[in-house]
Amino acid sequence: MTKRIDAKYKISRRLGVSLWGNAKDPFNKRGYAPGQHGVAKRKKTSDYGTQLREKQKLRGYYANITERQFRKIYTEASRRKGDTGENLIGLLESRLDTVVYRMGLVATPFAARQFVSHGHVRVNGKKVNIPSYNVQEGDVIEIKEKSKQMAVVMEMIANPERSVPEYIEFDNKEMKAKFVRVPKLAEVPYPTVMQPNFVIEFYSR
Repeated sequence: MTKRIDAKYKISRRLGVSLWGNAKDPFNKRGYAPGQHGVAKRKKTSDYGTQLREKQKLRGYYANITERQFRKIYTEASRRKGDTGENLIGLLESRLDTVVYRMGLVATPFAARQFVSHGHVRVNGKKVNIPSYNVQEGDVIEIKEKSKQMAVVMEMIANPERSVPEYIEFDNKEMKAKFVRVPKLAEVPYPTVMQPNFVIEFYSR
């Protein structure tokens, strides 16, 4: 197991949930935090602790994006009209690396980030290698012709691990998708409960 993957799974153990619902997640066998004192009984958390944990869950789920990036997304979500929590989820799900992950072409959000940054993805016919690129409703996301032959992509298409959510139209033969709409929280297929309202409370303190 590489250091990167090992660190990824430490996030799950530290937060006390199987964050990506992966059967290989060591949390399923070791449901306690990593480190010398991880086996100790988890203490009851304060309101602040709960808010912080929910923020870390969302940050961790989306390939452990940086605090600076996450705060920037929150700021944009709070600036927009409507429910800030729903806006936050909508912005996170509109990231290009997230859309690629939802298409089922890669195994994890971490792999999706790398896939995009290595230049394998096009949006409306143009190469985009910025994982945080904001996908708009109606945008067409496709894989470069050469990249379609990558072993990891072909394996994921042949043995899909996840279903594609309804807010993305996906043609697995062409490896092309259309971002239909920005989803609501209830539509996003999280393997664990996400509570963005606590994240809003955290930043509103």
